[in-house]
Amino acid sequence: MERKNTPETATIASDYLDSKARYVPDEFDGDRQFATTLARGLDILHTFTPRDSQLGNAELAARTGMTKATISRFTYTLTRLGYLRVNRMNNKFQLGSAVLSLGYPLLASLAVRQIARPSMKELADHIRGSVSLGMRDRLNVVYLESSRSSTPLGLPADIGLSYPIVRTAMGRALLAALPGERREALLNEISVKTPDEWNTFGKRVLQSIDYFHERGFCVSYGDLRREVHAVAVPMRPAADGEILVFNCGVPSYLLKDGQLERDVGPRLLSMVRSVEGAMGIF
Repeated sequence: MERKNTPETATIASDYLDSKARYVPDEFDGDRQFATTLARGLDILHTFTPRDSQLGNAELAARTGMTKATISRFTYTLTRLGYLRVNRMNNKFQLGSAVLSLGYPLLASLAVRQIARPSMKELADHIRGSVSLGMRDRLNVVYLESSRSSTPLGLPADIGLSYPIVRTAMGRALLAALPGERREALLNEISVKTPDEWNTFGKRVLQSIDYFHERGFCVSYGDLRREVHAVAVPMRPAADGEILVFNCGVPSYLLKDGQLERDVGPRLLSMVRSVEGAMGIF
């Protein structure tokens, strides 16, 4: 029987071409288990950032590469489910409360946050900076917990903030802690998907990994924010293989020459080992 080209089938065909030509990453191309529609919906949610907290359909289409018609159906569905909400003043979308409810079970399941919190606060006060805990999120690291001193740091290291792996001490420590094959795969993914970032920071990343094997921590001298220097230490991997990383960020004007390496790094390393001991990780 001949299949008529109805508006509905035309829409499905448009969505299919849109997903094949514009969205599906190379590593999932041909993967029959990969749910492209779900991935596209999640990609829309990932488009929102603290700086771009309100986006319209046209902006979302431009940033995801999807058609406006496709975006319109996704935003309608996500709004009905509570993952997006509409700002009636400008008719733009914002993340909804359902997104927050997704993240809470993860945070609540990480006992390390409660165990490490007193030590993090003590160290943050000593260094007059911040101490944070994070984990990998694709090509970024995302903050799971943070303690800070009363010293002004500008943008606070708050829970949920996400930064590129290659630009942060936390990301470099995560890379250093990965088994060789996983590290090489991730480095290759970073260099292919974010070539500008890799060309700028790749050499420093590799040097930082070598430094980690000598000293047990990684450093970053203003690569994320020029006025903040940072040091990071990974925890020993958990049973599920997930790697958590602690870091210290200190305003550069408060640091003496060599203090990051001689004092802050060793103190953070000692704190992480104490947390591991409290959790029975040896």
